[in-house]
Formats: sequence, C-alpha cells, structure tokens
Amino acid sequence: MGKINKNDKRSRIKQKKGKMPIRHKQHFYEKYIKRPQDFCLSLGAIVILSPVMAITAVLVRTKLGTPVLFCQERPGKDGKIFKMYKFRTMTDAKDKHGNLLSDEERLTEFGKKLRTTSLDELPELFNILKGDMAIVGPRPLLVQYLPLYNEYQKRRHEVRPGFTGLAQVNGRNAISWEQKFDYDIAYVDSICFKKDWEIIFKTIKTVLKHEGISSKTSATMEAFTGTTSI
Repeated sequence: MGKINKNDKRSRIKQKKGKMPIRHKQHFYEKYIKRPQDFCLSLGAIVILSPVMAITAVLVRTKLGTPVLFCQERPGKDGKIFKMYKFRTMTDAKDKHGNLLSDEERLTEFGKKLRTTSLDELPELFNILKGDMAIVGPRPLLVQYLPLYNEYQKRRHEVRPGFTGLAQVNGRNAISWEQKFDYDIAYVDSICFKKDWEIIFKTIKTVLKHEGISSKTSATMEAFTGTTSI
C-alpha cells in the first residue's frame, strides 16, 4: 500500500527525461468529492481536537512565549502563495551578530515532543478548511525552493498541497528529496478516493510509531538545493 510500482517508476523516468507529455487530468473524485470531503473532515477534526489544540496553545505560550503560532508563506496549487499555520516549536535564539541559530540549537525538548506527536501540525486544519490545502497531497515546501524545481518537480503544484501525503507515509524526512518528489508526482498522477484513505490511515500509524521525524543529519530536513542530475 502506498508504494510506487514498476510501471509508475518507468513513467516517472520518462517524464523526467521529457519523453512523454506532462499534464494532470482531474477525474470525478477530485472534481466533485475531494474538496467537500476535505472541508467536512477538517471541520470535524477542529471540533473534536479543539481541547487538544487549546491545551497545546497554552503550553506553547508558557514554554516558548509568543507568538504561539508559526506563520510562514508556502506555495500552494499552481504555485499560489498562502500563509500556513503551525504551532511554534523553536525559540528565537540568535548569535552575537543577530542571526538566528540553527534549527538544532533552537529546537527545544518541548518542541521535539510537539513534532514527534505531530501536534505542531494541527493549525493546518484551518488551512484545509479555507481551501489552501487538502487532507492528502504533496506537502507545501518553502517559497525559496520554487526557482530550484525542474519541470518534473514543478508538477507537485498541479494539486493542492496536503496535511499528509504519499511521501510522508513512505519515509517522511528520512528519504531523499528526489524520492519525495517521485512520491509527490506519483500521487498527482493517481489521485483517487481509495488512495487518499489508504494514506490517511497509514498516516495515523506513522504518527503513532513516530517514524521519519528527522533526517539522518538534521533535526528536520536538509535544505533543498536543486537536482543536478536524474
């Protein structure tokens, strides 16, 4: 479940080399069901998890101060920029020159626990409710990465970014950027009701097992610097 089969891999290779047309076609599920489903699921989750979010907000305020929410611009569908919300997990500690310290130095033990449990992601439910994001889709990355994508990698923006995605249930931050993009494009080309729910249920399992929170060399994930070869 959630893996890229041999035919998908061949398709990815052909697309990277420009040997086949690249375009996303919306089918019935994506046109008429996915967005209403996302709205209902996010609204229900906000209602059910509101006590958890309230307690988390109080703890963040107590342990890390203000602001409680971390707001950052991210590219959404078709590269349109939106503001994504998360609970704050890092301090604003700076060096003697006024520059922010590294993620590893600013990430507190409390922040690590928020990330391990994925509680820091809960405010993104409001992004889903607004329509900036979907429950399932390629994760929204940094705006500064936009000029670094090749034509193949840009295809991840043909759909709404997701709270979780195919890459997140197949390694998350423990896999390479190229592997992530392969999973993202595989999802774009095969969106369907069954796959979305498989990813949702597998996400629950991944979160409970605390898998793929960090890469081997970073507290989160190394910065993407572009792909020089296929």
